[in-house]
Amino acid sequence: MIHTLSTLALTVVVVLAVASDLRTRRIPNVLTVSGLGVALALRAMTGVDALVAGLLGGAIALGLTLPLVMLGGLGGGDSKLLVAVGAFLGPTGLPMALLVTALVGGAMALGLVVYRGVLGATLLHCWQLTSRLWTPRAPEPLRTLGTPGAVAIPYGVAIGAGAIAGWIL
Repeated sequence: MIHTLSTLALTVVVVLAVASDLRTRRIPNVLTVSGLGVALALRAMTGVDALVAGLLGGAIALGLTLPLVMLGGLGGGDSKLLVAVGAFLGPTGLPMALLVTALVGGAMALGLVVYRGVLGATLLHCWQLTSRLWTPRAPEPLRTLGTPGAVAIPYGVAIGAGAIAGWIL
């Protein structure tokens, strides 16, 4: 019974998040925070170990996404959605969800830069960022999602695909 409720709850959260991200390019706090609460409440109904696993899944997702949000490469709503997904999936289902999220998000981003005709400029920018690791030079401002002309995708779609894959697989 709890598994069926959890499946339904995760599906509702993901579908609403994807719809919101596609429509407004935002994932509302009321959705992500309530999703986190529902995930933890459902886990608590099955015992302390399940609750701890949900808290750990959420904490892992937060630890992985918070630096990306702080650097401006991931939206806050995307991070909070991943925390809620982590609470649903726990530490065992989260790796598959993150892998599928990264693959789907990467494919979406690649498709968008090709469609916009900025693949070369994007690859050059990636090279410049990577070369900072071994070539010391004066820091130049990093481009973020807030940079005018930045290529941004509705990452909630990728997170949704990852969440469903992590739940099923």
